[in-house]
Amino acid sequence: MGYGPTSKLLVNLVDGCAQAKNVVPGSAMWTLDGDRTVRTTVVDVAAVKGRQAVDVVTDHMTFTAGPDLLLLTPDGWTRAADAAGKTVAWTHAKKLCRERLTIRPGYEFGYFVGATCADGTVYKNYVSLIVNDEGFTSRYAAALTACTGLSAKVESVTRPSGYLKRDVSGFRVRVVSSYLSDAIRHYVGGDPHHMRQRFPRVVLRDIDTFRGFLDGYTDGDGCRVTWGKYEGRVVASANVPFSTEWAPIIGARFTP
Repeated sequence: MGYGPTSKLLVNLVDGCAQAKNVVPGSAMWTLDGDRTVRTTVVDVAAVKGRQAVDVVTDHMTFTAGPDLLLLTPDGWTRAADAAGKTVAWTHAKKLCRERLTIRPGYEFGYFVGATCADGTVYKNYVSLIVNDEGFTSRYAAALTACTGLSAKVESVTRPSGYLKRDVSGFRVRVVSSYLSDAIRHYVGGDPHHMRQRFPRVVLRDIDTFRGFLDGYTDGDGCRVTWGKYEGRVVASANVPFSTEWAPIIGARFTP
């Protein structure tokens, strides 16, 4: 049996962390129900001698686990023994009991992700979009609210322009949610910086979501064009890995 934790691996009880070997029936612990953490009461504990174990080494920590222990990656649940080279989702223990959003897939979700990848900014505990186009920010706010349920509104702001050497007016949408900012980081491979983000494969779940992603990204870093009776989109990005991964999905040619 290689799907359980090792005896010394720390697990998250409601009262604090404890080694797996010290968990007893009746203990209250945090577990996953789908993508949500729920409070669960331990009803039984079984221990077996395993013949194999693997060390999972990340840039945050190293832990030992059974080879079949499932870890969450951008490609879905992956065995610990097969997780080398993949981004692994994790969370601070103090965030286990925070409110988790119900994110609804569809056109609005795709639009929100696409626009964020193009022109948005992801901070530690909030997501924002600041542009000069009020219509763009209005569509972004509407899409964000529709797919997350969070209240988003458009605000008028000013910001300095290095080219004009003066402040210029613009519009901002800003939503405070550490869960949403962590979700965006997970979608783009861990680092949301525009030059280091990866293509968010979550938008490939259905055609409506992907169509929304195309529209959102085009509104931020692209334009719509017409060739005779055909309509299309042109997008621009200096992130070569992002474009390299995106191009074959839509059947486009891309030369770095």
